[in-house]
Amino acid sequence: MSDLLRFSIPGKPEYIQMVRLAIASVAGKADFDVDAVEDIKEAVAEASKIVFCHGASGFSSRYEIVCEIEEEKMAITVSDSGSQENRVEGVKPCDNCPTEGNLAVAVMNSLMDSVNIELNNDGNKIIKMVKNK
Repeated sequence: MSDLLRFSIPGKPEYIQMVRLAIASVAGKADFDVDAVEDIKEAVAEASKIVFCHGASGFSSRYEIVCEIEEEKMAITVSDSGSQENRVEGVKPCDNCPTEGNLAVAVMNSLMDSVNIELNNDGNKIIKMVKNK
């Protein structure tokens, strides 16, 4: 049986540190070793930036992180939960905001056991990642 945790976060850069700490806590409670906790924490931070900022004309008003903790792995989904109409246009939360094909994707791929990036029917980004123990 797995445990499911769901976080809903405003699409603002000031909440990235909170996301990193929350995910690190979840991974630690799921008995991942220190190195794996660091990997998960960094991958989720990069996925969060891709979802709410990178490659967009504005940033998402809200995004969601779902963690499914199983005996031998942790599956994490980071998704834009706002509609395209709710994007805050003309505001870039980070300087020199890159596109999706940037270093963040390579970082996530190197830290996690699997990474899948999709677009839903509304054009919102969904990033699914798995870290095995």
